[in-house]
Amino acid sequence: MDNFSDLIQTFAKRVQKIKDNILTEEATKTSVIMPFFQLLNYDVFNPEEFLPEFVADVGIKKGEKVDYAILYDGKPIILIEAKSIQDQLTKHDSQLFRYFGTTEAKFAILTNGITYKFYTDLEQQNKMDTTPFFEFNLFDFRDNQVAELYKFRKELFSVEMILNTASELKYTNEIKKLLSSLWENPSEELIYLILNNIYTGKKTRQVIEKFQGLIKSSMKEFLNEQVNDKLKAALANTNEEMKKPEPAATKEVAVATEESGQQVVTTHEELEGYVLIRMLLKEVLPADRVYYRDNLSYFNILIDDSIRKWVCRLGLNANNKYIQFNDDDKTTLSITNIYEIENYKDKLIEVTKKFI
Repeated sequence: MDNFSDLIQTFAKRVQKIKDNILTEEATKTSVIMPFFQLLNYDVFNPEEFLPEFVADVGIKKGEKVDYAILYDGKPIILIEAKSIQDQLTKHDSQLFRYFGTTEAKFAILTNGITYKFYTDLEQQNKMDTTPFFEFNLFDFRDNQVAELYKFRKELFSVEMILNTASELKYTNEIKKLLSSLWENPSEELIYLILNNIYTGKKTRQVIEKFQGLIKSSMKEFLNEQVNDKLKAALANTNEEMKKPEPAATKEVAVATEESGQQVVTTHEELEGYVLIRMLLKEVLPADRVYYRDNLSYFNILIDDSIRKWVCRLGLNANNKYIQFNDDDKTTLSITNIYEIENYKDKLIEVTKKFI
């Protein structure tokens, strides 16, 4: 995925240079939006895959058109409504909302070439949510946002996988916005909550106003202390040699560990890895034959839910992530994130064929 991140950064610099010369919606489409989807490996000149002017009749209105539709097996899976790079997007949401309910698409993207808002129907089936579950700003993005965008690449795209993360993304973003607002301006409810635990006197208006500034400065001081503690810990560990984790050799070892009383928690990242591998194996194996089993040491990917037919093991719960294949050498390779698994598609298929 590092190469993809580099491509996005290079593209963002290019758009930053040319944006002031892009004055119309059509210029935005050809100069920015279509090249953006090319980075996601879509053939924007193939109407069987990336169809411009997709017809989405709305009620009695016939011939209503969406700027683009990404198709799979001839059916739309993503609708794209494009606006000029000079436009703000908020006033256009209702237009895409009308289109969404008339098609089979599960996702919709509203964009002006810089901001990309991703929608689905989490709140009511076949009715586009009013709030995007994911937003990507080409001029202001973080690594975790690039990782989410990476899931929309043509060869990785899976409706199931993205729907599994959409709800979490949507509410995580809403929570972060709320926390950011409270951080800058603590609400009276938050001040009361804190005072109820530290102040025994009467909470008058004067007391509330007095503590508002103090609580705000205390929160910022607390964060600074947490960051400094993390930096000190990181610096203290820089001279320590990083060692690759040794996956447990047998199922019996894993069971013994679990019986020690520790709880096995299947993480969101492990589930994403499972969905990704199932998709990579679809050329040689029906999806309903691919299973997973989790334990404290590693995450198993199995065929027919049989531990004797494990294809690979993922170690994702430590700093040094890895994938181990069930070949003769039990080959174990380091990975930085689950999306690197796609680089080993041929190896996964090779191992899988031993059991089918």
